[in-house]
Amino acid sequence: MSLLVVGLSHRSAPVSVLERASLSADAQLKLLQDTVAAEPAAEAAVLATCNRIELYADVDKFHAGVAELSTLLAQHSGVGLDELTPYLYVHYEDRAVHHLFSVACGLDSMVVGEGQVLGQIKDSLARAQDLHTAGRLLNDLFQQSLRVGKRAHSETGIDRAGQSLVTFGLEQLAAGEDVSAWARGKKALVIGAGSMSSLAAATLARAGVAEVVVANRTFDRAERLARILTEDESTDVPARAVPMESVPAELTRADIAVSCTGATGLVLTAEAIAAAVEGRAGAPATGTPAAFGEDSPSAVRALPPTSLGTDENCPLDLPAAQRSGFSVLGEAAVAGMDAATLEQHAAWVDNATVDRRTAVRRAPGTDAELITALAATAATAGRIPERRRPEPAAAPVRPEPVLFLLDLAMPRDVDAAAHRLAGVRLVDIESLAEASAGAPMAADVDQVRRIVGDEVAAFGAALRAAHITPTVVALRAMAADVVAGEIARLEGRLPALDDKHRAEITQTVKRVVDKLLHAPTVRVKQLAAEPGGAGYADALRTLFDLDPETVASVSRADDSTEKNRGPE
Repeated sequence: MSLLVVGLSHRSAPVSVLERASLSADAQLKLLQDTVAAEPAAEAAVLATCNRIELYADVDKFHAGVAELSTLLAQHSGVGLDELTPYLYVHYEDRAVHHLFSVACGLDSMVVGEGQVLGQIKDSLARAQDLHTAGRLLNDLFQQSLRVGKRAHSETGIDRAGQSLVTFGLEQLAAGEDVSAWARGKKALVIGAGSMSSLAAATLARAGVAEVVVANRTFDRAERLARILTEDESTDVPARAVPMESVPAELTRADIAVSCTGATGLVLTAEAIAAAVEGRAGAPATGTPAAFGEDSPSAVRALPPTSLGTDENCPLDLPAAQRSGFSVLGEAAVAGMDAATLEQHAAWVDNATVDRRTAVRRAPGTDAELITALAATAATAGRIPERRRPEPAAAPVRPEPVLFLLDLAMPRDVDAAAHRLAGVRLVDIESLAEASAGAPMAADVDQVRRIVGDEVAAFGAALRAAHITPTVVALRAMAADVVAGEIARLEGRLPALDDKHRAEITQTVKRVVDKLLHAPTVRVKQLAAEPGGAGYADALRTLFDLDPETVASVSRADDSTEKNRGPE
C-alpha cells in the first residue's frame, strides 16, 4: 500500500473554484466513508480549510487511486470532474509526506508561517479516527506532521514570517495603519463561533475594540464565546451574544464585522449591508444634497452611498472603462456603438445600475434627450463616430469606509458585490490571496524547509522499516512453533526427563534460535529502511517460506490498534 494525496488549494485554483468545491462537515464524512469503500483505498482522511481541500488515502494502485479519488472529490464537491481536474494536484509516497509536513509548518499557507493549520490537521485526524478510516499509515503520518509543525515553530522564527489569517485580514482592513490603533474604540460584530471566529474575537479584544458582539446559529455557542471573552483577565472588553436574527440590527451599530461560518449560502447580502450602512446610528455616512449646493450645475448628487453598480446587462467592458478613466455615462463610453447597442446601454443606465453619485447634475430629462439625439445619429450614420482622443472623466472620489467587513469563510459569507459599495471596505479570501502573493518570505523559511526535508527522510525510513515488521514477527512466530514442536518430540522420546532438565534444554534451544535470527532480522530492518528496501520483506518471506496469511494477520492486528488511537 502507498500514500496518495489529491487536492486543490489557493496555489492551484482560483478562489471562485475553491469556494464552489468547499465541503460541508457532512460532505466530508460521506467522502471519507465512500473513499474507504472504494476498491483502491484502505485508509482515508480529509484536510479541508478555507484555502485547501485535500483527500489523503492509502492505495494499492497509483493510477486507479488517482482516478477514484479525483472522481470522489468531484462528486462530493458538486464541481464537475472535467472542470475540477485542471486545478487538482497529486502527490505520491515521499512527495505526499513532504507536502503534508510543509502544510503543517505553514510553508504552503496563504500567509506563510501561520500556525492555525496545526489545529485543522488535528481535527482532520480526529474525524478520520472517529469514522475508523485512519489506519497505521495515516495515524503515523498525521501524528508526525503535528510534531514536525510544532518543531518548526519552536526551533525557528517562522512565527515572525507568518501570522494567522485573522491578523493578516485585519491588517488589510487597516490599510497599513497599526491594527491596535485602528481598532481601538471600534465596535465589532463576529458572526460564527468556530475556531476561526473565536480567534477573530480574541484578536479584536486584544486590539482594544470597545465591544465584541457574537452571533451564531447555535446561541449557546455564541454565549459561551462571549463569556470566555468577558472573563479574560488580559482584556477588559465587554462581550455579549445575540441570535442570528439580530445580525441586521447589530450591523447598523458595528464598525467591524468578521464572518466565518459553515453556511452554504450568503450570510450577508449586498442589500443587507447597504441597508445597514444607510441605517447606521449616529452621523450620516455622506452629506445631504444641501451640503453640495442644489443649484450648482457641477454639484455631485448626494444619493445614499450604497447603489450597487452591477455589471449585469451592461454592454460596456467596465474594467477597461474604469482603467481608462472614462465615465460610463459620457460620450466617450458610447462612441462607436451601433443603434441596438446604444439602446441597450440606455436601458442599463435607466435601470439605475450605475452609481449616480459620480454623475454630473443636469436638468430633468437631459439624459433622455442626449440618448435620443445619439440614437438618431446612429440610425442615420449607422454608428456614432469614435473620438480619436476622448477626454477622460475625473476619477470619482470614494468616501471613507464606515463599515469594515472581513470574510474568512469558504464558501464566502459576504456577497462579493459589497466590494462596490461606497462606505464599505471588504476583505475576503480572494483579496487576501492577492495581497499575500507578493509577501516577502523570512530567512527562517529556509531553516524550516531543511527541517521538513530531514523529517521526510526519517519518516520514510521508519515507514519502510515498519513495512517489514509483520514479516519479522511472522518469522519469529514460526521459529517459536518449531522450538515448541521439537521440545514436544523430545518429551516423547525421553518421558523420564525431569522438569529441571526439560526447562534447561528448552531455554538452550530458544537461545540458539534467537541468536541465529538476531543478525538477519536486525540487518533486514536496516536494509528495508533504505530507499528501495521494500523488496527485502518479499525476499524474507520467500527464503523462509512464510505463510502470507500469517503476515497479513499481523498487519491487520496493528491496523486495528492504530485506528482506535487518538491524536496527540
